[in-house]
Amino acid sequence: MTKTAVVALGGNALTRLGQTGTAEELAANAATMAACVNDVIEAGWRVVIVHGNGPQVGNLALQQEATTMVPAQPLALLSAMTQGELGSLIASAVNALRGPGTAVALVTHVTVSSGLGDPVKPIGPFFGREDAERLAATRGWAVQPDSGRGFRRVVPSPEPAGIVELDAVRALVAAGHVVIACGGGGIPVTGAGRRAVSVDAVIDKDRAASLLARLLGAQALLMVTAIDRVMLDYGTPQATELAMITTEEARDYLATGQFPAGSMGPKIEAALAFLDAGGEWAAITSPALVAATVSGERRGGTRIERSLVPDAQAI
Repeated sequence: MTKTAVVALGGNALTRLGQTGTAEELAANAATMAACVNDVIEAGWRVVIVHGNGPQVGNLALQQEATTMVPAQPLALLSAMTQGELGSLIASAVNALRGPGTAVALVTHVTVSSGLGDPVKPIGPFFGREDAERLAATRGWAVQPDSGRGFRRVVPSPEPAGIVELDAVRALVAAGHVVIACGGGGIPVTGAGRRAVSVDAVIDKDRAASLLARLLGAQALLMVTAIDRVMLDYGTPQATELAMITTEEARDYLATGQFPAGSMGPKIEAALAFLDAGGEWAAITSPALVAATVSGERRGGTRIERSLVPDAQAI
């Protein structure tokens, strides 16, 4: 039986550090992402893609607020717009490698609880302190420092609970398509029926990918980002890379603060939720190491596997 991998592509990988997000930059980065997705397919896996949209949805929000000639749209609709934009780019890049019609981008709604929580999800470009404080005062934004590279706008990021179009995703996967779903974490809504109400928030794409992988019964969750491997003591002279770790080790590192909420924390939590639900393995790595990671080579990225539980009868 062919196994299924959910591959989560970071929004920062589609608009890289130092780039402004031009159409040409987005297309070139999508081609790089498609190549690593193709590595997974060539290894014999069915693939479902989830992508982030943090930089892109924040940039779009800035464009919306730059004029009063037309009404600005709410954040939920901006997430829908970036799903179409990035889904089209990724699908076109996959099709260029595997043939027209291989990839299908599905605009996806994701149910969340009514309680949004505090603004924690960074979106859009980086600003200096002065500009960030001015924008916060004039536009009512919440802003926070991000990764030591400046300040960014932050918005609520509720926990995903369900996927409205799940049956359609299953059908498309079964038909042999590479499905792009839950783009940008999905369009957040508070209900799945006729009374569904959109929510102004941006769902974390790794949490959405973990949920989708669990609901599909996928065997692997692969989070593709800017780093080759997860590191302990990041940013210090003692920094060390992690190759393969167990869920128990990952939980211990998370509890001792090795993976902060604004950094690797959400990825590790997404991996643990997937593995606790029966997934075989999860991984965090860069596009260049995807093939080696999928094949389980030591030179691959960070793989997290379920802790070995001794056979009760052997005790």
